[in-house]
Amino acid sequence: MYPKVNHVTPVIRVVLALVLLAVTGCGGGEGKTLTVFADTSLTGTFGPLGRTFEATHPGVAVRFDFGGSDALARRIAGGARADLFAAAGEAAMRASRAPNARVFARDSLQIAVPKGNPAHVANLKDLAAPGVTVALCAETAPCGTGAGIALADAGVTVTPASRERDAAAALDKVRLGKADAALVYRTDVRAAGGAVEGVDVPEAAKAALDYLVATVPGTENIALTREFVDLLLSNEGRRVLAGAGFTPVTG
Repeated sequence: MYPKVNHVTPVIRVVLALVLLAVTGCGGGEGKTLTVFADTSLTGTFGPLGRTFEATHPGVAVRFDFGGSDALARRIAGGARADLFAAAGEAAMRASRAPNARVFARDSLQIAVPKGNPAHVANLKDLAAPGVTVALCAETAPCGTGAGIALADAGVTVTPASRERDAAAALDKVRLGKADAALVYRTDVRAAGGAVEGVDVPEAAKAALDYLVATVPGTENIALTREFVDLLLSNEGRRVLAGAGFTPVTG
């Protein structure tokens, strides 16, 4: 008779260890964090999409760092750790040095007016009418750059009553009755939540603002960044973006 073997051989131990590793390693996103740098104007859309992404990727946390696109681009170019960058405008994306960016949404200019539009502003030319008080964004802000392009293209000269640091500040002037109009983007008006009204500006098509997204070089989460972009381009992503006033771009 052969003696009973009450121990596991070294070979079997190795096999069992490999099986255990394979089982516990399934769903490789477990315990990972996807860091997304995104323009401040995307806060209201990326927040819900981040929660959707986490719900479909157990163990993955999405961390957003919102800010001005130019500032975020400088941080990325300087070596800040990020996996994905979503920028307002091509210039910021180029400055980040993130390659293979693609457009996923577009924003268009609107004239923000107080409820009821008491100054009867209907187009860009009306902004130059006597007695109409206009607030414009600083020229370095996206809404200021867009306004400059649109007004120049339309041949309209506007002397603003004030230059505000960003769209929120310009909208405050309108909301508080200190300006008859402000030239901002559709999403800015939508984010104001009914405090102001928006007048479409079809003649300002050249001032449309593209939003781009790209994987940041050096990331270890390439698969996750691609899956987040897939979510952006999905029907759900399009629905969320459109709800905030963006025009989704999937082509």
